[in-house]
Amino acid sequence: MLPFELAEPTSLAAAVKLLDPDDATVRPIAGGTALMLMMKAGVFRPQKLISLRKIEAEYSSIAAGPGGLRIGAMTTLSALERSADVMAHAPIITRTLLTLSNVRVRNVATVGGALAHGDPHMDLPPVLMALGATMTVTGPTGVRTLAVEELFSGYYETVLEKNELISNVQIPSQGARKGAYMKVTTGSADDWPALGVAAIIEADGKTIRSASLVASAATEKATRLKSAEAMLNGKSVTDDLLRQVGDAAAADAEFIADIRGSAPYKRELMRVYVRRAVRAALDGGGAH
Repeated sequence: MLPFELAEPTSLAAAVKLLDPDDATVRPIAGGTALMLMMKAGVFRPQKLISLRKIEAEYSSIAAGPGGLRIGAMTTLSALERSADVMAHAPIITRTLLTLSNVRVRNVATVGGALAHGDPHMDLPPVLMALGATMTVTGPTGVRTLAVEELFSGYYETVLEKNELISNVQIPSQGARKGAYMKVTTGSADDWPALGVAAIIEADGKTIRSASLVASAATEKATRLKSAEAMLNGKSVTDDLLRQVGDAAAADAEFIADIRGSAPYKRELMRVYVRRAVRAALDGGGAH
């Protein structure tokens, strides 16, 4: 790697001031699990990195309230995994983290970094989208609230300005809603997926009151499957209905080919795993 300058501000406000929206070689770094790989590969050559490790402790904390969770953006994925509050309010997150990369990565990677990087293969963003999570984004002119669903604009692209940082993530309590996250990997269970599907279902027995379905990895960004959702809402689940829902999801999504599979292969995965994710959610949830 080429030499670079490292700044270590002790407050979020100071970190924002150090970011230069006109200089692409100045970047923030949280856990650094993705950024360091890019630097080692020569894909990114920064002149200056703004480390967020020393900013206020509140941005590395998990707080539970009546309506759900507030997660600081610098909270590590392993802290989420071990949190009793997360298990109580959003058990789908706890289950998903069991196969999210490996322990070494989870000990370092952060919630904010997993979102801001914009990688469509990440497991956490589709789950947060399905839960209806929002973010607090801090910039030089103040703060704004953004739904996680609105964050991603393309392949490795987000709507964040270059001088904005995610400061907190707000996650509504899962409550009586049932959830499942399923992923297909060509390697080990913790590998990057060829497809990920998150399903959050509010149901009365086998009748679905509302459904939130999100796909990732097979698409250029985490994507709501709105046509498939609409077909489920208010319906009693049958095998025939789930086949139609899988077909709708496969028809709506735009698939990308990569080393994990061709677009036709991923389209067929979508048909199968949307059905399985809905079934898994209704049966009590799971992450596979």
